Amino acid sequence: MNILIAGGSGFLGTALTKSFVNDGHKVFILTRGAKKIQNAEAIQWDAKTTNGWEHRINEMDVVIHITGKSLSTFPWTRATKQSFLDSRLIPGLLLASAIEASGKRPSIFVQSSGINYYGLNGSLADESTPPADDFLAQLAVQWENATKSLDNLGVRRIITRSAPVLDKKGSLLDLMSLPIKLFFGGPFGSGKQAFPWIHIQDWVGAVKFLIANENARGAYNLIAPTQTSNAEFNQTIAKVLHRPYWFPYPEFLMRNILGEMSVLILDGRFSQPKRLLEAGYQYQFPSLKEALEDLMS
Repeated sequence: MNILIAGGSGFLGTALTKSFVNDGHKVFILTRGAKKIQNAEAIQWDAKTTNGWEHRINEMDVVIHITGKSLSTFPWTRATKQSFLDSRLIPGLLLASAIEASGKRPSIFVQSSGINYYGLNGSLADESTPPADDFLAQLAVQWENATKSLDNLGVRRIITRSAPVLDKKGSLLDLMSLPIKLFFGGPFGSGKQAFPWIHIQDWVGAVKFLIANENARGAYNLIAPTQTSNAEFNQTIAKVLHRPYWFPYPEFLMRNILGEMSVLILDGRFSQPKRLLEAGYQYQFPSLKEALEDLMS
């Protein structure tokens, strides 16, 4: 297959590209950067217009939209929050527009989204749970809606509501493990809040599984099947690294330092990958201890 990835130069796109190429597929990456990206063909774009690349859509079997400025950008000013939205919404609208105007449309479109769609508090959520009204939830809603028009064009649209993806480098795991490596490991705030995660191999595996499954369409939670609290996450890192777990980080202090961004680690709703499990996906790393031992060995 010919597969186009928008946002393919980050660690998620790099992992996807490597896996697709190993399977014999041809990968194209929409990028503002390098002209050659690990056995994939780079297609230049400015992420603001369809000029110069829109005709390439006719060659594609699958289009994957994983663009978006990292939420770990600090501080969350009004301009920064607008950039979170623009970096997700505008590329999605452009891709949908290019597909609508194409003579030969791709059969599959993968739309990235976030597990925070369901909000930061509440009972165990699954794909049937309605969206919340906080900033992160509404960011996910608008991200998804940017490509909603494709549902009426005969394109099988798959929405991946992803938890933070754990990888050896370039992921949230680097930030979370640093205090523990420095012997200052402990819970953030109460430690009871949900800490969603998924191993990079399962994230790639789930995306590929859904693309291959002809019945897969709509929203799927890409999250580990075992619910994990912040305290459990940090404590497991400490065990894997053979470091102490003793230094709690007060909630008021972290909220004062990080501002609104603190919701990423001090708040969280437990969610489950109900539809992914029902579809038959088999996790390679269903438990946190297995995942961390693999990534931190």
